[in-house]
Amino acid sequence: MEYYAHSARDGFPAQLYADHINDVRKDAEKNAADAGRYCVLDAELMKTVVRDSACFHDLGKLLNENQKTLHKKDCKEKLPVNHADAGAAFFKGQTGDNGISTLLVYSHHRGLPDIPSEENYRITYLRDKDKSVRDLVDKQLEQLVQIHTSLTGRGLPANELMEAKGNVAVLVRMMLSCLADADHSDTARHYGKYPKDQSAPLLNAQERLDMLNEYISQFKQTDERSMLRSEMYTSCRDSSVQANICACDSPVGSGKTTAVMANLLRRAIHRKARRVFVTLPFTNIISQSVKTYRDALVLPGENPEDVVAELHHRADFESEEARAFSSQWKAPIIVTTATAFFETIASNKPATLRKLHELPGSVIFVDEAHAALPVKLLPLAWEWMQILAEEWNCYWVLASGSLVKFWEIEELTKTKRFIPQIVNDDLRNKLAQYEHKRIVFSYIASPLSKDDLVERVISSPGPRLLIMNTVQSAGVMAEMICRKYQPSVDLITIKKEHVLHLSTALCAEDRESVIEEVKTRLSDQNDTDWTLVATSCVEAGVDFSFRTGFREIASLLSLLQAAGRVNRNGNYADAEIFSFAMQDDPTLSKNPGLSDSSYVLTRYFQRQKQIAPELSTQAIIDETRRVSKDYSELLSAEKNNCFEKVETGFKVIDDNSVIVIADSELKQKIRFGQCDWREIQKKGISVRKKWVQEMRLPKLLNDTELYDWNMSYDRFLGVMAGRLEYQNALNGFLAP
Repeated sequence: MEYYAHSARDGFPAQLYADHINDVRKDAEKNAADAGRYCVLDAELMKTVVRDSACFHDLGKLLNENQKTLHKKDCKEKLPVNHADAGAAFFKGQTGDNGISTLLVYSHHRGLPDIPSEENYRITYLRDKDKSVRDLVDKQLEQLVQIHTSLTGRGLPANELMEAKGNVAVLVRMMLSCLADADHSDTARHYGKYPKDQSAPLLNAQERLDMLNEYISQFKQTDERSMLRSEMYTSCRDSSVQANICACDSPVGSGKTTAVMANLLRRAIHRKARRVFVTLPFTNIISQSVKTYRDALVLPGENPEDVVAELHHRADFESEEARAFSSQWKAPIIVTTATAFFETIASNKPATLRKLHELPGSVIFVDEAHAALPVKLLPLAWEWMQILAEEWNCYWVLASGSLVKFWEIEELTKTKRFIPQIVNDDLRNKLAQYEHKRIVFSYIASPLSKDDLVERVISSPGPRLLIMNTVQSAGVMAEMICRKYQPSVDLITIKKEHVLHLSTALCAEDRESVIEEVKTRLSDQNDTDWTLVATSCVEAGVDFSFRTGFREIASLLSLLQAAGRVNRNGNYADAEIFSFAMQDDPTLSKNPGLSDSSYVLTRYFQRQKQIAPELSTQAIIDETRRVSKDYSELLSAEKNNCFEKVETGFKVIDDNSVIVIADSELKQKIRFGQCDWREIQKKGISVRKKWVQEMRLPKLLNDTELYDWNMSYDRFLGVMAGRLEYQNALNGFLAP
């Protein structure tokens, strides 16, 4: 009898059990060895556990009941018996309840559990909770091991009862990453979804630093500010600071994008790092940073997309049908959002964790670090930064234009530490001079109706920036402002002349087009009667300078960031940014995650406190006091290896998001398995799961969180065009 690991389907033959096991073991061992080179404390344990887990992870597929299904042609049925239980039972027999291999095999499909809750099951700890499954597995276990040994040549594993010396939670996630990536990749290769050779270019840090130096040398130093930017670049590149975690506190417009990259590459040379991560607070600024890095860092003959990966979404898929669409961390330079980056570390899911083992030995730039995550998530993120720095040889630069030293705030961390600056105080002070007296912060005390807001916005000096707290509110207000410019019925002309819209309702390609159009229009001093309606995605990293700003009240830090997009270059003597709240309205939506921070900022305005960067630390402290229970529970969950609780609690947006596809050509590619994961990053749109449920959007593939946006999509409102049509059809709220 031939024993299979995967059945024949879609024109591909069945995969032999021995081939899958040996391939996964080889790849998992390589993953563990590559990551283990940077593991300070547990490299040998990691190598042993990953190897053994890979050898026996699919032991349960040898069950007669499962083999009957696997021998069916073009069968996409789920296996009748949980195949992870046999491997878990085998390792429990070897090591009792203390073996990490038991945990990895048990979790390699279902995800890492909450260990304290799992321990309450006692006899069924890390076993299937169905007694009939356990009885069936226990009865055949000895025979399964004999078959496995005869097929693979792999006998009993070494006793792995070595104790972990470092942080167990991070170590376990790294180990599962090594196993899951090898398992998922081998399956995808067998079904023709991955190329046989998936090798990525090397970092080659010295060569890329030389390229970056040449790129920077092309920019002329025509005024004092450009000379300061040049000095900033040199200061960052040549910094002698050797700490594992550093800070770069310099104001907007000082050239952090390239200056910090120079610092990272210099550190990468000395540390023999294998990749660079750049995490940004908002997805819309990824494309322009990626363009800069591809222009400056790609060596002759290289494919820019292979060198600098552009990741807008945490697109991770568990099903065999869609694993090839999952985002990857294999490129030497990865640009992604802070949300996607830290939620990957927090995850308990194999499909998400499978890329985590690529992180050890990396140099990491967290831009706008104080605004990267909500306050309630900062303490745990800070714990991970320190663990990755000290136990996994990662180097961090925490940068911002108005950096809050959250690592020194007693309410946020018990491990206060000194973080050195890579830019000297004298240069930082010279750069900061451009921030003084640049803008006036005004407050509208009474909540506004939509009509009131429209009147205030269009009657203010332009060009104008209006930032709303949610994608839906931004879409509603953009459409309302368009209609205010009637009598013309030609809304397309109005949109082009008077209103632009920018939010994650647009796919990455269309957001980039809007950004370029905004830049072009801002450069025309005679083009003033128009408004950009956006979400917080414009608050960092984009070189916009509007005449007047309006910001729906959120946090002080968001307001300061938004202010960086108004009178950015100090061209106006009386520039203002207005903070306001909205009246309750059924067509608008609220962001519940902003309730604490907006309360704090409102109180500052009511008490007439001066809005300035110096108030940022106090704002963080005040917000912390309102969310202390949330972050304490997260820290406790991590300490106690409650993997599911951490994954659930560590969410930037509480309402789960999924990816929808509006592009018809891409939909067809996905359905036929011909799509590259990069295309999903460019054309996918992340929407709230409740929208999908309300609007009953169909899945593009079974068992996959990838949905068909079968509603309207246009390049002005993106998916909000269809969302507003849907709401209008239901309630008539938006009827003209």
